[in-house]
Amino acid sequence: MARWPRRCARAGRSEMAAGTEGLGGGLGGGLGGGLARLIAHLRKEKAASERVLIAMAGTPREFFVPESFRDQAYVDAALPLTSGQTISQPWVVAAMTEALDVQPTHKVLEIGTGSGWQAAILAKLAGSVFSIERHPALSRTARAALDKLGLSNVKLRIGDGTEGWPEEAPFDRIMVTAAADKAPPPALLAELSPEGGVMLIPVKEGDEGEHLWRVTRNGKVISRTRLSAVRFVPLVAGLPKAK
Repeated sequence: MARWPRRCARAGRSEMAAGTEGLGGGLGGGLGGGLARLIAHLRKEKAASERVLIAMAGTPREFFVPESFRDQAYVDAALPLTSGQTISQPWVVAAMTEALDVQPTHKVLEIGTGSGWQAAILAKLAGSVFSIERHPALSRTARAALDKLGLSNVKLRIGDGTEGWPEEAPFDRIMVTAAADKAPPPALLAELSPEGGVMLIPVKEGDEGEHLWRVTRNGKVISRTRLSAVRFVPLVAGLPKAK
């Protein structure tokens, strides 16, 4: 059974100053040592199951962090990417991956490739991953990092994430890494498998703030559970205007 840790998540730029205690600056004894310390930290925090932590341990974050921030790759904090985006805090990635409850036979859709690190972790747990990014430069960088790890079960697309990937639907699991306004996009709900499909999506709920929803579909019945207060970049329709 998927779960959500009791700690409140704040995903986004506010993560940059959070969660760094006990990690010795992230790298200390080198990149490999930093990764081991980060996994030990997440295990102590009970951020996710051992299965998820093993997948993260096999997916070095240093491959997905911009070179100028590589010395902070294993600090438990978000870091900036290009195009005004971020690579999420490791604790948030672990907790969201755990809550999605991905199984080896699953077909997973990710909205918001970003650095590609979340897609890479999902690829270690799922049968196949399809990830959409609206910023071409981010998608290209993510593809290069995924190829370094030899992850051939991840397909990337530059496009409008609110429309999903209809020709590959249905998806057993959908992870959205940007906040929708008031409700999940109808296209994503339509692409969620009617046989127990699960979607994780941050949703802005007006005066109630932003919360992570776990949406489940069984036949025509769609239910949701609010997991935690969060903060993500907004989910934007369309593609960026060419400069």
